[in-house]
Amino acid sequence: MLRGLVAISLLGLPAVHPTPPAGPPAITVNERVRHQEIDGFGISQAFRRNELLAALSPAQQREVLDLWFDRRKGAGLSILRLGIGSSPAGSPYDHMVSIQPENPGGPDAPPKYVWDGDDNSQVWVAKEAQRYGVERFFADAWSAPGYMKDNGDDKNGGTLLPEWRRAYANYLVAYTNFYRREGIRITDLGFTNEPDWTATYASMRFTPEQAADFVKVLGPIAKNVKLTCCDSFGWTEAKAYTAAIEADPEARRWVKTHTGHTYASPVDGPLPTARKTWMSEWNPNGDTWNENWDDGSGYDGLTIAQAVHDALTLGRVSAYVYWLGGSRGATRALLQLDDVAKQYHVSKRLWALAGYSRFIRPGAVRLEASAADPAVKVSAFRNRDGSRVVVALNTGTAPVAWQGLRGRAAAYVTDETRSLTPVSVDHTVKGGTVTLPPRALTTIVMS
Repeated sequence: MLRGLVAISLLGLPAVHPTPPAGPPAITVNERVRHQEIDGFGISQAFRRNELLAALSPAQQREVLDLWFDRRKGAGLSILRLGIGSSPAGSPYDHMVSIQPENPGGPDAPPKYVWDGDDNSQVWVAKEAQRYGVERFFADAWSAPGYMKDNGDDKNGGTLLPEWRRAYANYLVAYTNFYRREGIRITDLGFTNEPDWTATYASMRFTPEQAADFVKVLGPIAKNVKLTCCDSFGWTEAKAYTAAIEADPEARRWVKTHTGHTYASPVDGPLPTARKTWMSEWNPNGDTWNENWDDGSGYDGLTIAQAVHDALTLGRVSAYVYWLGGSRGATRALLQLDDVAKQYHVSKRLWALAGYSRFIRPGAVRLEASAADPAVKVSAFRNRDGSRVVVALNTGTAPVAWQGLRGRAAAYVTDETRSLTPVSVDHTVKGGTVTLPPRALTTIVMS
């Protein structure tokens, strides 16, 4: 492409001043280079958080559900992570009720499952999510029931007793069958959550080798779902679990998705597998409820946008599942649900996630993308319908103009005063121009 003119002198005429060479475009997208397929973006409402939602008025409930799942009013989330309970009935808040709270008489005794059709209000929200078009339901167990473990308690770590492995596998599959009875198909099933962390709430330890061994028990039984493993406490730590499964041909056969959290360590690269990977749980540390976009707290909206970008580009994840959709008090959830005052509050964390989740749909493919300014963190995607989505997080203090957009384009900005607010795309120049405001997330959709 001709970028300028050479300064020459002809017949004594003064030289023509050259056109300054055009710099590189602000954003470059290479559609020929494709990366991971996207499964979606989601939330969890485990540990009875849906009971907080149920305490609000019907109108408020609908508004919250719209904020989570609606593609016009909210984030358009496409994954709901469910918590498989392990505690007996009557357990306090922050525990999930088990479908087999009592020992049936030993690992070989006929199971005595119980089902209330409610599952701590998770069935209700799952059905609502399904009405919005959600098709991905990820059920995950924090622990086996206490009687299956060497510490006799669903809390405080402990390990699964070898003689209970098959009974535990059947227990997990029974849970998915109960949901099927309610009209919800569990698509993804996890048997462990943070197996490298002992918590005072429901928790259970597995080494990477023990996890790989249990997969070989669960896999042949859970044939109608995709098995996930292993929701490690940190992304670096998750690599050991992935490596152990990849090293075992039989375990590798059954695990379809490798999962990790980012509490102990952030996403710094892909997990060691060719299978799909999910960032399946995280929210930032903090001790106050914060609705801000950019205040340097480490749990503002800008922080979340950066974390999602890193997971997609550095980790090459196919899904990003936030913890939690809504909770109470000094929470870093997307929403604060106040069951006493009967009201809710929305944080910019929701809109940071929505800048990705509303527009990047399941089945999209991430494209190679780069920015001339290192302050601009950019990712690009092509949806199944052919639309292209470019998400640009401008972490700098100056606006950046991206020229040369092709086709019809719409842009949406999230910052301190805007939440996915439509902004104009200037079509007065060839190809169109959109301005990326400083310290803001801009989502551009092109058709």
